[in-house]
Amino acid sequence: MNTLSADPQEVPVSWALRFTLGDWNNRASVRTSQHDYQLPDDVQQQLETRHWFPPAFLPYLSHPAIRQAGTNVMHRLTANHLVHFLDYTTMLEHRIVNRAVETIVHGELPLYIPPAMKTAALQLYTDEGYHALFSNRLAEQIASLHGFVERPVMPLRITRLNALIARTPQHNRPLAWFLLGFVSETIIARELLEVCRDSLVSSVSDMLRDHLADEARHSRYFADVFHYLWMTLNGRQRMFSTKMLVEIIAVFFETDQRWLQQSLRGAGIADAAIKEIVDALIEPLASRQRAKSGATATLDALNKAGFFALPNNRKLFARAGLIDG
Repeated sequence: MNTLSADPQEVPVSWALRFTLGDWNNRASVRTSQHDYQLPDDVQQQLETRHWFPPAFLPYLSHPAIRQAGTNVMHRLTANHLVHFLDYTTMLEHRIVNRAVETIVHGELPLYIPPAMKTAALQLYTDEGYHALFSNRLAEQIASLHGFVERPVMPLRITRLNALIARTPQHNRPLAWFLLGFVSETIIARELLEVCRDSLVSSVSDMLRDHLADEARHSRYFADVFHYLWMTLNGRQRMFSTKMLVEIIAVFFETDQRWLQQSLRGAGIADAAIKEIVDALIEPLASRQRAKSGATATLDALNKAGFFALPNNRKLFARAGLIDG
């Protein structure tokens, strides 16, 4: 094991001081946001020119069966997608990201944790709890408005991530949990940036922008901690991490078939059209393209950490379609 993991005296000062969330007290949404995340009284009027969720992120909305169904169906589908996303976010923040943060806070990883890194992790943990709070608050209102019932539905992604952990040997689980958080936080910041560019219902826009401002800092933090961690891992731990990262990234870009089928069926879309939509999304090449495009921030963080300096890592990621061969 690299001695960097054991002896705080050997941690370079430049590393030990860099792990912060900046001016958290004056910038974190949990400390400064004035938004109440309540649906506006004129929400129906806003929907004449705005969206619940950016249609560009839901390519299935361009299917002829949905376009022919009209504006009301489109609004119902985007509202349902947003509610599912918010329910997923609530669960992700509590059960995945904050569990990953705990590995830093409570010294579960095989490396020395500088005080600044621990403080920032505790701040990040607080942020994620607030994100779960406002995600749930908004999801409840939209679900009530549209009459969505039998929720929250367990997202496929959460099930698959938990399954990854369950089959990981106990001695590697803290590292696996951290990697889940690293991938999640580097992916979501880019996703939120793209989503926030659309014209959305005001309270949804407020919530997503507050979330984005926090996640931009979280992404940088997790990228720095990964870099620091990667320098300390031995060959066996690096091999485990590389294989786990390929699996994790793939999970983050899978299509939740069952939920999507239920959403479309609930909006009155015919089964034949639903099959066409789902088949196009689960096609292996489409899944790989989504992953390669959506994980650019994660891949950039890996590259900066020297991850791709190892030929075997490049080979595995190229085989998975995540980087060019």
